[in-house]
Amino acid sequence: MNISLIGVPIFFGSDKKGVEFGPDKLREKGIIDILTRNNHTVYDCGNLYVENINEEQKFNFHPTMKYLKPILDVNKNLAHQVYSALTSDSFPLVIGGDHSLGLGSISGASKYNSDTAVIWIDAHGDINTHETSMTGNIHGMPLAAAMGIGFNELTDLYYKGTKVDSKNVFIIGARDLDEGEKALIKSKNLNVYSTEDVKNIGMERISEEVHSKIKENGIKRIHLSFDIDCLDPSLVPGTGTPVKNGMSLDHAKYLLKYLMETKLVKSMDFVELNPVLDKNDSTADMCIDLLDWTFKHLK
Repeated sequence: MNISLIGVPIFFGSDKKGVEFGPDKLREKGIIDILTRNNHTVYDCGNLYVENINEEQKFNFHPTMKYLKPILDVNKNLAHQVYSALTSDSFPLVIGGDHSLGLGSISGASKYNSDTAVIWIDAHGDINTHETSMTGNIHGMPLAAAMGIGFNELTDLYYKGTKVDSKNVFIIGARDLDEGEKALIKSKNLNVYSTEDVKNIGMERISEEVHSKIKENGIKRIHLSFDIDCLDPSLVPGTGTPVKNGMSLDHAKYLLKYLMETKLVKSMDFVELNPVLDKNDSTADMCIDLLDWTFKHLK
């Protein structure tokens, strides 16, 4: 398969430096060789341009959301890159960088085909808005914005309107949800599976249930967004917002293999590797192992 590798060296969404080095660390660790070895043709599109903004200017663009304008700029450009890759029959693999980039990826994928489901594998819901966020960090908002909820400049990124119907959103691995997010889950009846659910009902059943719901909704395409903080912190020292009691590597691998083998996954994000926080590259090495495993099962 043709794969367009798109690096997004951004930390503005997390407001924690180091994660912007993620794309180049994955390249240094051999991501292109890994993908090629799994019989894919890789087009490395390089890293998107990210404007240099001084920390004192973070609230220059909005009173409560940090770095709003540069995040919008990067996501708009990313959306077009993802859309362009899909129109040329290439699988966009977006490597971060923080999870604020998820809005751009989803926007590009949904412009190409609006009947796209989103599977968001993350310790967090990322469904805050400027009104519910405790931090003002936009990496906690992209999925809400993609569902048309929140600040209009985020919800109307790349094109006006909702990017994904809430019934086609599946959050797996969540275990750190703010009160505003819990209220949104309830009001929208969102499909959310916590790590407790993974332990209690099993990843096998969760995977099958998600697949079944996607088929019932008549959806033929999935955008997969994988945040490494879904994993237990003992496995990922090199990430910015770790949350205890995370997924095991076996659980993550089962889910990724299952999803790839549905043949519905058409685009993917892989985010929140922070090499500055890493210990002896152990997180980076594990990321490469996970990506190798995932793209072995993409046919």
